Amino acid sequence: SVVRNALFCLETAANQKENHVYTKALLAYAFALAGNREKRKALLDSLENEAVRKDGSVHWQRPGKEPEADLPYYRSRAPSAEVEMTAYVLLAHLTSQPAPAQEELAFASLIAKWLSSQQNPNGGFSSTQ
Repeated sequence: SVVRNALFCLETAANQKENHVYTKALLAYAFALAGNREKRKALLDSLENEAVRKDGSVHWQRPGKEPEADLPYYRSRAPSAEVEMTAYVLLAHLTSQPAPAQEELAFASLIAKWLSSQQNPNGGFSSTQ
């Protein structure tokens, strides 16, 4: 009953008109783990509309974020919240039953490309999550 109540709470949150992109990413992963394919797909579809596509990769960022200067030979790392929410979207794509379809895996590889570009020289990330 505790899990059922928790899922009801998450469904209520997912049905709100305006959800922050970070919240959608967490909810998509939670519904993927719970096996709720419909909610997972609806959230991933919504997230895809908010995705930032750049240099052959895909990621998510906070709404209203100032665009970064496009400087040659310099690439700043994204804030930890953006790394985390992008990683949760990737997990939501890869955590599906049955296994993800080929087009979903292709999209997931674009997300993984961005995430790998955020690693520091030691292989870690700006986030501890």
